[in-house]
Amino acid sequence: MSLSPHEPQIRTRRRVAFVVYDGVTLLDVTGPLEVLHQANQVGNGQYETMLVSAVGGQVTAASGLMLAGTITPKEAGVIDTAVVAGADHLVDEVPSAVLDVTAALAAKAGRVASVCSGAFVLAALGLLDGRRATTHWRHAAAMARQYPKVEVVPDALHITDGRYVTSAGISAGIDLTLALVEADHGADTARAVARELVVFMQRPGGQSQFSTAMATPPARSELMRTIADTVVADPAGDHTLPNLAAAAAVSPRHLTRLFQSEFRTTPGRWVERVRLDRAQQLLLDGHSITAAARLSGLGSDETLRRAFARHLGATPTEYLRRFKSV
Repeated sequence: MSLSPHEPQIRTRRRVAFVVYDGVTLLDVTGPLEVLHQANQVGNGQYETMLVSAVGGQVTAASGLMLAGTITPKEAGVIDTAVVAGADHLVDEVPSAVLDVTAALAAKAGRVASVCSGAFVLAALGLLDGRRATTHWRHAAAMARQYPKVEVVPDALHITDGRYVTSAGISAGIDLTLALVEADHGADTARAVARELVVFMQRPGGQSQFSTAMATPPARSELMRTIADTVVADPAGDHTLPNLAAAAAVSPRHLTRLFQSEFRTTPGRWVERVRLDRAQQLLLDGHSITAAARLSGLGSDETLRRAFARHLGATPTEYLRRFKSV
């Protein structure tokens, strides 16, 4: 029996509202939107999305492109998830209009997310007080300084704390939204979306925003640049402290001092992180745990497991189960 226009209908789609405004970073909006669009394609219509601004109508992104057809918070009605997109100017000051829109949506959403510096909006409203959160690596120190009640995790891709989900910068919004899709509809749907987007894997939220090579400060000396490049080019090589020191024509003690001065760590720890980066990629490329351990230079399955536990808080099997592509 069909329902009359006056009878209540069961809402089956999850409604997701994006907070947008002049100067917003376009990819913070379009990346997550495309994830949800693809989720609809592979999952027979699971999300209804909308752009919400202070007065509705048109807003201009930082790139100069226009986002048309935005609506007001009142017009948005009932929503399941609110997503606050980021912009560089939020770090200096969050406009009152953006605060008002976000507060109105957060009050009626079961889940509240932010991409990049959108976390500054949630922090300014006090929604992240006493919670763990992340943002773009470039803004993490500023966020920690401005909002000391927030436990800022500067090197995570995305973090969930209660009903709040925050992500790192720009493309990490795609990782965040894939995680939301997985929470809503399971890993199979999220991985199908990742495959459609030609995202070769769904990166774990706790994974570093950078590989060790990218995260390490640039070496000041030619000697240290050469050593670093040698290890990154061949992580499985025989990079013991005596061998590295001999190759650099310095004593092991002096090389250790150079690593502490340049990279703020020991040679052994730095080499292990480079090898872990390589092992992660090898596993995601389909290699076995044993092969990944051998080819990365970590050696044994047990050494690889210890490195995963120490740096990622997960076993290799757990890492693969959640985050490899299919």
